[in-house]
Amino acid sequence: MEHKLSKLGIELLSGMEAVIFDLDGTLVDSMWVWGAIDEADFKRHGHEVPETLQRDISGMSFTETAVYIKKTYPYFTESVEELKAIWSQMAFKAYQEDVPLKPGAYEFLRYLHEKGIKTGVASSNHIDLVEAALTARGVRDYMNSVHTSCEVPHGKPEPDIYLLVAEDLQIPPSRCLIFEDIPEGILAGIHAGMRTCAVADEASEALWQEKCRLAGYGIQDYTELII
Repeated sequence: MEHKLSKLGIELLSGMEAVIFDLDGTLVDSMWVWGAIDEADFKRHGHEVPETLQRDISGMSFTETAVYIKKTYPYFTESVEELKAIWSQMAFKAYQEDVPLKPGAYEFLRYLHEKGIKTGVASSNHIDLVEAALTARGVRDYMNSVHTSCEVPHGKPEPDIYLLVAEDLQIPPSRCLIFEDIPEGILAGIHAGMRTCAVADEASEALWQEKCRLAGYGIQDYTELII
């Protein structure tokens, strides 16, 4: 079945030469994985998960998160690299087997591929988990560029990761459309000079109005963009 863009899809893609996606909570439904991992990891150290943890680390790269955890909670005695390896190992099976694409994401990516619009992923996650999710869901071949915030000096809301992907795609930032599920990611896109669209996600449901206000556009899922 050949898909066409909806009215909103046409408006969003007008003048755009590339579409860049965040991964977690944006392209795939995966934020639930981290709640379970946080609970298990803090319990392993004899503590409960702080209520503000997810908000405190929102937008941080995998490396920045490990640095923050060690600095804020000294009972995490592992090194930064050891923490990253532990978290990646804990999450890998879920990303490979249990993390689904957002509704309509596959069809939207296929449409972009068929129309020659470049695509990329700009994630704060570990590269092994990003690659596992994209490959397992059958969309890795639709991506022209995949990078994570561990490759740049600063995570979101700084624009570094989005500028890196745009440079890799060889597309000017002003010709890039990004999809994001958190305010920090939306701000990263804005700071990069890109068109931004918020994506709804259960983990950030309370921030929906803020996300739409910042981005200027918002979708519940990708089925709103194609018909």
